[in-house]
Amino acid sequence: MGKKRKHSEPEVVAPAKKDDVAPERPKRTLLGWKDKKDETKVVDSAIFRNKEKVLVMCSRRISYRYRHLMLNVVSLLPHCKKDNKVESKESKGATLNELVELKSCSSCLFFECRKQKDLYLWMSKCPNGPSVKFLVSAVHTMEELKLTGNHLHGSRPILTFSANFNKDAHWKLLKEMIIQIFGTPKEHRKSKPFFDHVFVFSIADDNIWFRNYQISVPHNESDKVPRGGLEKMTLIEVGPRFCLNPIKIFGGSFGGPTLYENPLYVSPNEIRALQKKKKGGKYVKKVKAKTRRKMHETSNPLEPDEFADMWKV
Repeated sequence: MGKKRKHSEPEVVAPAKKDDVAPERPKRTLLGWKDKKDETKVVDSAIFRNKEKVLVMCSRRISYRYRHLMLNVVSLLPHCKKDNKVESKESKGATLNELVELKSCSSCLFFECRKQKDLYLWMSKCPNGPSVKFLVSAVHTMEELKLTGNHLHGSRPILTFSANFNKDAHWKLLKEMIIQIFGTPKEHRKSKPFFDHVFVFSIADDNIWFRNYQISVPHNESDKVPRGGLEKMTLIEVGPRFCLNPIKIFGGSFGGPTLYENPLYVSPNEIRALQKKKKGGKYVKKVKAKTRRKMHETSNPLEPDEFADMWKV
């Protein structure tokens, strides 16, 4: 038998170490391949970004006209959220503040209806305040008016105020709250990046009157309006219309210390009571006239008639 050959073990050669690491694959984007070298580092700058969100709610047992007004306001504010009805109680402030926090909003518009006749609007900055309570009157919804104006849904509005808002401190506070709540934030995901309507807030008789107008511009190529040319622009009313009578301004959200109280405010219950008294005055006049007539008859009796008993048998 022959001798077995010794199998020599193959020498394992260690791979040469590469000093250069393999380049990473470029990042793929919608616009093509993006090289890491081209990426620029974003430096955090102190630029303010408006993240305003408004929660719009109403109380239970609200009438259909006031509910339609609330829906009109919701359609005008693309940065708002609508929630379910809330019971109108004394403890509604804590409930509303909690709902606003759960919905990650910073402001609240609460339409509170009482006796199915009176509408109150709470405008509040949550959770620290301030907040304002208004009495809403002269309500006309878009469905009632049927005006010819029509602007894009979700477009940003231009807010205009009358010169009276700079007169007193409480009007300045209301102006700032209205700007923050009704002004649509720039580049909001539900808004469109153009201005084609105007919100007008004017003070008359110590009340705030609201109007909404469409900015109408001729669309023919020959009649294009140059930048800054306002002569050919016209305003067409869209709606809705309502009037806000400020009652109280509170330091907190839906309560707190009273910062301002309207001395000229008269509650609707007092107005109705005065009207009832006027109507009740007619009956009182009738009763007084009857008593006067009886007193006159007793003081001036008729003389007996000699022919009164002639035909009696």
